[in-house]
Formats: sequence, C-alpha cells, structure tokens
Amino acid sequence: MIMLSSTMLNLCPLAFSSRYPFTFFPQFLGSCRNYRVKMSSFVVQASAASLPPLPERRTVLGVGGVGVDILATVDTYPNPDDKIRSTSLKVQGGGNAGNALTCAARLGLNARLISKIADDAQGRGILEELQADSVDTSFLVVSKEGNSPFTYIIVDNETKTRTCIHTPGSPPMIPDDLSKSNLLAALDGVRILYSDVRLHETALVIAQQANRIGIPMLIDAEKKREGLDDLLNLTDYVVCSAKFPQASNLIAWTEAPSIPNALVCMLLKLPKLKFVIVTLGDDGCLMLERCIGEGVQSQQMEADSQYELLKQKRDTNKSIPTCISSNQLKLSAEGLGVVNGRFYLGTAEKIPPSELVDTTGAGDAFIGAVLYAICANMPPEKMLPFAAQVAAASCRALGARTGLPHRADPQLVPFLN
Repeated sequence: MIMLSSTMLNLCPLAFSSRYPFTFFPQFLGSCRNYRVKMSSFVVQASAASLPPLPERRTVLGVGGVGVDILATVDTYPNPDDKIRSTSLKVQGGGNAGNALTCAARLGLNARLISKIADDAQGRGILEELQADSVDTSFLVVSKEGNSPFTYIIVDNETKTRTCIHTPGSPPMIPDDLSKSNLLAALDGVRILYSDVRLHETALVIAQQANRIGIPMLIDAEKKREGLDDLLNLTDYVVCSAKFPQASNLIAWTEAPSIPNALVCMLLKLPKLKFVIVTLGDDGCLMLERCIGEGVQSQQMEADSQYELLKQKRDTNKSIPTCISSNQLKLSAEGLGVVNGRFYLGTAEKIPPSELVDTTGAGDAFIGAVLYAICANMPPEKMLPFAAQVAAASCRALGARTGLPHRADPQLVPFLN
C-alpha cells in the first residue's frame, strides 16, 4: 500500500474518504491529493433550549443495503465511447438503508442496522463511517470472503442528475445469517422497522416477527423489487418514488392510470397501510392518509380532481417547504373503489441552481426524516415540510451523506418546534 502524508492529503481537490484505502482504485493514485473535512465542523450548534425534547421511544431498526459510493462529477454526461475527465471525485458510504439510518442518527434517533458486508478494506470503511455517525452496527453480518457492495455514480453538473451503476455484495445475505437470538435482540425496544426491500428474504423474516409483536414498519418502495409484495402486506407506511406508481408493472397491480388513483388503490388493497407518500422531486410530494372513525365527510370526490385542487392552492412564491391538505373525504379511484382518506401536498424547497450540487440520496434523507417524524408523532402538516427540508440539505453537497444535517442545524430548528 502506498502511504500518503497528511500534508499531501490536505492539498487534494478530490474528496476521497480516508476510510476507504486507495488500493480500492489504484488507477486514481496518480492524481490523488486528498482532503477530508468532517461535517460536524460545519454544523452551527443551536442551543438545547431551542429544540424540543427527543422522542421517548426513538429506536429504529433498518434492514437493507449498505455499500461504498464512488462519485465522479462531470461537466456533462458522456456519449457512448467518449473519454472525459471528472471535475471532482468522492468516495463515501452509501446504500439506501445505510443512508437513511445515518440521517435518522444525525437527527437524534437510536439507529440499528441489519445488513451484510465482507471483511475487506471497503467493508471495514463502511463500518467505521456508520459507527462515526452513531449507527449501531452490532447486527451487521461480516463475511470472511467475497466483496462488499459498491456503486459507481456519475453526477452530471449540466442536468443536475446522477446515474448509478451498482455492484452487489458477495456472498448475498440469507435469513440463516441472522440467528433467532440476534433477531429478537435487534427488535428489542424498537419503535419502528424500516426496509428498503433489498435483502428481501431476510427483511421478510424480520418483518413477520415485528408484526407478531406489534412493531410498525415503513417500506421504501423506490421501484418494483423481488419480495416487495410480501413486505407491502405487512407494512404500515410506504414512501415511494415518482417512478414507482407510474411503472407499468405497478399500474397493472393497482389498475390505476395516475399517481393519485394508484395511492387510493394501494390503501384499498393493503388494509394495514396507514399512509403512503410519493416523492415528486421539484414538485414536492403527495401523501394519502387513511382516515378511520368519525369525522369523515359523506362527500365523495375523484382522487385526481382533489389532487388538482390542491395543486391550485400551492403558494409558488414561498421558497421554504410547506404543506396543504384536503378535508377528510371519500376518495374514489375511477370506479375501482373508495377509501376514506385525506391528501396532503408537500412542496419542496426552491434550491438556487448555484447551491444544488447532487441529488444522490435525497430520497434516503427524506425517509430518515419521516422515521424521525413518526417517532416524534409529528402530524403530516409538520412531517412533510420537515422531511423536505432535510432532503434539500442533502442536495447541497456531493454524495448521499455529506450534506445530511444534524438535529441542531439552524435550518431545521424552525421545523422541529
């Protein structure tokens, strides 16, 4: 291994993490002069008196993907067979579950993670980075052989998009990797279970046990994955991407031609589901909450029509995230059924183009904030702007974790009070 002095590392415009040895990509050694500045040094601590107390029950258990992200920023996305140069480079921890749990930990939750890595240099770096953010890694499975997961990410400065190329870890995690005693210990005292639907066989075993002992679950339905339907039948909350309800295979499942109708169908087909949120990028998010008991109006309205009415009520002049809601209604999905519910339309922060760096992990940040909001019993009107603000903060730095805010970040304090 080539050793670089701290002086040499501090001169580098490329943001490699010291947790991931340079032997991982030796071709970068010639241009590597590294620097690393911890996020905590940038966080301006607000006084404790300005923040509400942390939730009493604040332990969240996540099961899913972790890995290493290799992020290369380019001026414009290359054409086939092009040869281009990156303008910056960063290596840091990634994976949906790893990112969401890191976010939850920075917000003050007790975060536990179940996943699998290899006993290689990258795996050790993954552990070190999670532990530095106070994520409990005692339930991670470490294979003596194989490789830890990693992802190449191309960040396009021109379009402000990112393209991911993932290499799964080997050997994959199986339910037998987690003993019964470890499963019970991991669930002890947990307020909410979270899964990104990776490691779906193991996630299902954990979800079934959590369901038996009354622990609610949140699912990240980023896209249609193997094992998703089984987990959806056990879940209480769903956060999905804009592409998920519109995917052809899901439209067939929900028999709905639009996002609002698809959300209604999800509540109809999943009686355990309390709410579903679809993130819409610059357009914010749309949430459908199930309403039970008194207070539901007899008025029936088409889901698409109610969504259009909410969009008309948005204040487009506000740059900070906001939320508007419908009344409790009987919402119909084009003759497919009716559900008693309420729509919430959350807006996104208007990030100036000069401040928008990278959207990698914005959805994971949003979910980490939703996990906090559930533990804190936040109403939807407060939860959605808070989650949008956390996601916006993550977009102001390269990588999924660099920009994740801490609970005492001054920009979050107004949303927590």
